[in-house]
Amino acid sequence: FKGLRPMCPLVQQECSLPFLLLDSHFITYPLLFHLLQEGKCLYVVLLMAFFWCTEALPLAVTAMLPVCLFPTMGILPSKKVCPQYFLETNFLFLSGLVMASAIEEWGLHKRIALKVLKIVGVKPAWLILGMMLTSSFLSMWLSNTATTAMMLPIANAILESLFGDLETLKENAKVKNDPEGELKSVHLGEFESPEEVRKEAEYQLKVWKGFLICIPYAASIGGTATLTGTAPNLILIGQMKSYFPECDLINFGSWFIFAFPLMIIFLFVAWIWISFLYGGLNTRLCINKHDDRAAAEAKARAVIDEDYKKLGPINFAEGSVSFFFILFAILLFTRDPKFVTGWSIFFNKGYVSDAVTGVIIISILFFFPSQRPSLRWWFNPRASNTPYVPLLSWKRVQECVPWNIILLLGGGFAMAKGCEESGLAAWIGGHLQPLAQVPPAVAVILITAFIACFTEFASNTATIIIFLPVIAELAIRVKVNPLYFMIPATIGCSYAFMLPVSTPPNSIAFASGHLMVKDMVKTGFMMNILGIVCVSLAMNTWGLHMFTLHTYPDWARPLNSTVPMSTVAPFNVTM
Repeated sequence: FKGLRPMCPLVQQECSLPFLLLDSHFITYPLLFHLLQEGKCLYVVLLMAFFWCTEALPLAVTAMLPVCLFPTMGILPSKKVCPQYFLETNFLFLSGLVMASAIEEWGLHKRIALKVLKIVGVKPAWLILGMMLTSSFLSMWLSNTATTAMMLPIANAILESLFGDLETLKENAKVKNDPEGELKSVHLGEFESPEEVRKEAEYQLKVWKGFLICIPYAASIGGTATLTGTAPNLILIGQMKSYFPECDLINFGSWFIFAFPLMIIFLFVAWIWISFLYGGLNTRLCINKHDDRAAAEAKARAVIDEDYKKLGPINFAEGSVSFFFILFAILLFTRDPKFVTGWSIFFNKGYVSDAVTGVIIISILFFFPSQRPSLRWWFNPRASNTPYVPLLSWKRVQECVPWNIILLLGGGFAMAKGCEESGLAAWIGGHLQPLAQVPPAVAVILITAFIACFTEFASNTATIIIFLPVIAELAIRVKVNPLYFMIPATIGCSYAFMLPVSTPPNSIAFASGHLMVKDMVKTGFMMNILGIVCVSLAMNTWGLHMFTLHTYPDWARPLNSTVPMSTVAPFNVTM
């Protein structure tokens, strides 16, 4: 294209080659040597975004592209690219995954789930709440996928006790007339007419759907409450350390104080919505009345009790993992919670991070015994002793830890580093200047809504990797505290509720065969709206004061030194 340079400032000179984005072979014939640094980096970002969204390559393989493309294209030297793949943020994530492996190894997660269900009871509305509370709590520490995969079989067993066989329910729901009385009325009570049986079966099928759909949604919501709960949270803290090294506001404790109340609020309104939509709030199911369902509910309660009894008393291994899990959470929370002095003051300032804390705890798991050692052996070496088996083996960790996600995190950090060093983030931010006229509270809603919609079609990790650098530069350009835009974007990318392909938990629930796409779209659309409202509420209330979001901080310098501060328009957060 002749005269292309006036159209795009990233093109270094006129060229007859097809332009990068206009040719169908843009992957094969890019203008690699006719672009400025920003253009070269933009090519890599678009290429990786394309591969991440289409999954033409495995996500982890795409994440490694900066290692070969940034040095060969002259964007960044390899000595700056490669270290991005194992920053301290990756160690924090790894420690969370290893702790989750220990919890799963000894079945502690199943004990927690059944105990919660015993407490809440078997009325459908309360069971849905119990399922959501359990799923959200477990996904704060385990992966959302593992939580959903564990909870769904438990839910199905309880549902079969309450309502009987799913196929029988479906058959009864289709019956319109049954003159010969051949209805299969398992768990449907004593209904006088086929019409009553059909309505009752339809109602029970709705409740069944509510059970199945609440678990993946609660797992996605729960993962936002801790830094280690989901990958986007760690990408936020990693990119904050890269862009704004002087900012120390985000750590495990401060994030938990902000995100946990948000999780509770969203979980409650989500429970109200799902229970309302799928019949769980029917008063006959919420009030303890002696009706035709009493026998079914007693049987469901018996199933829960029986499964819990099969676990037996808490053994030494479970107790040990519980202790280290609680210690893991307490130490991370109290290291530097900001509102009080943390235990990190006993060490040199800046030396001990959340990653150090996590690795210390998980290292103990590899040598701490899983069986109570005999004290007699200490006094008599010839005395019998229990065989030594540690709480966790490296072989188990290799099998359970999703190493591809660690590479994905590293790829995100490498991409962010390239955007910063090449000036691409600053260039994009300069073209977003018109957004300075949008009130910041409205901007938060728009950013959260956009990210929540985009992540319906791409993985949440890839989504936040692509957009977080742009959002950070936007905040600097419009002179708003970067956390005011970056936190809602990070949380919003976990709110993927509308499609089965949006997240692995959604896919697992959809694979049960009872949910349809329209069920997830209908439920998920309102869930997205509720999530956006809850995030906006959190950012403009306690988040505003926790992170001092109403002022532009000194640590928020431009990402690229070539961007003069005089070009930054003032944009104060006003409520």
